[in-house]
Amino acid sequence: MSNRNVRVSELLKREVSDILHTRYQKETVAITVTAVDVSPDHSNAKVYYSFLVRDDGHWNAQGFLDRIAGKVRFELGKRIVLKRLPALSFVFDERIAQGNRINEIIDGFGPIEDQTD
Repeated sequence: MSNRNVRVSELLKREVSDILHTRYQKETVAITVTAVDVSPDHSNAKVYYSFLVRDDGHWNAQGFLDRIAGKVRFELGKRIVLKRLPALSFVFDERIAQGNRINEIIDGFGPIEDQTD
């Protein structure tokens, strides 16, 4: 990934997160933007999100985020200047849930006892 794509991704991540938590505060209080992946030509961007609390209601959040994607893009256009403002698609970030599941499995084994007597 080029240095420019990294900078654009980080800028979009910060601004999308700010828009969601100021304009749509009630609906997105538990949502965290974890990453943004921008295509090389900056025409598309995948916005990865996760939940701060354990909840399987991300399908409701997915529908909400899909509905407001155009409004968020419009707001982004007011805040940042890019030659091509990417179309946004929101994707639930499974990596956080998988990491939590691995931690639960590890914690479930408990301390390893010394078997040498």
